[in-house]
Amino acid sequence: MVDARIDGKSASLEAAAERSAEILSRARLPVIAGLGADIAGARVSILLAERIRGVYDHLRSHEIFTDLDVVRQAGAMLTTPSVARLQADVLVFIGDDLTAIWPELIERLAPAQSPLLDLERGPRKVIWIAPPHGVAIEGVAIETVETSDLHTTLAALRARVAGRPIAAPEEVKQKLDEIAGILNKARFGVAVWGPRQLDRLSVEMVTGLILDLNKTTRFTSLPLGTSDNAFGVVQTSGWSTGFPVRTSFGRGYPEHDSWRFDADRLVESGEADAALWISAYSAVAPPWKREIPVIALVPAGAQFSKEPAVRVDVGQPGVDYDAAEFAREVGAIVAREASRRSNAVSVASFIASIAQQIGGDA
Repeated sequence: MVDARIDGKSASLEAAAERSAEILSRARLPVIAGLGADIAGARVSILLAERIRGVYDHLRSHEIFTDLDVVRQAGAMLTTPSVARLQADVLVFIGDDLTAIWPELIERLAPAQSPLLDLERGPRKVIWIAPPHGVAIEGVAIETVETSDLHTTLAALRARVAGRPIAAPEEVKQKLDEIAGILNKARFGVAVWGPRQLDRLSVEMVTGLILDLNKTTRFTSLPLGTSDNAFGVVQTSGWSTGFPVRTSFGRGYPEHDSWRFDADRLVESGEADAALWISAYSAVAPPWKREIPVIALVPAGAQFSKEPAVRVDVGQPGVDYDAAEFAREVGAIVAREASRRSNAVSVASFIASIAQQIGGDA
């Protein structure tokens, strides 16, 4: 039986949708936040935001814009996991959190050999900057660069690749020169990173390094992105409005601003006076200290410091119901069949019910 509650008391889905529509319709500036949903859930959420003249944002936006801001300002060369696996003779991993972000990273990207690699050149080379402790890949020799300052290390490596001098101890310079030699001789290199340890300045430095390398060889990048179908939501937002998340319909048309339409900032500043919080992939509650009416679409295990005005326990996309979502392993949106199908309500179906209560069909 579907679990819906209004002010902590059990209610039907119909009553929960009606109460949600009432809260959102009366709000001066409602926000649709979290937005951890599959493609269908993201799509109807954006349509609902348009109808109620609200703002929509993703709970991983800070990590999304770590990469996206650099791409928008300076461009980037990107590839897919399949191309990296098959063609890369040099892989550069950056950060000790990569296998936490993508547990299948090594299996998917770094087998010792590939049918498309030249066997005479030997196995692919892996360079790991700021590696996790004790990292090892069977059949692959890893060149590691230990550092506690990624900014300085990446800047110094870029300088040595270009043959420019650096101020560093001789042993550090020798190590960086060794790595620079491998990068410059690569036939097809790929740099891989996640947004948790690298900030925008670091990402900009890596993309600059890649541009420098492409003057003499082929090099590209594979940002791993973040969780909660963030990249799938960004793509859905792009084809729906022309913008990524942190977009507002407050003036009747989509406007994007990564500062103005930050959902956390809007709530804490008092600009937003109601919120629809969506987190179907992880049992995460909103981080806000300021209290406003919240409609929460979350897994059953989610904990709140204060009971939401409306709570509906939703299923997980691809687990409780069929879903389309971004798949990191192929770098594209894929259809996933439910792995343990249940009668849990989907984000898309409940938001469609809210939209019907407001008037019309999302």
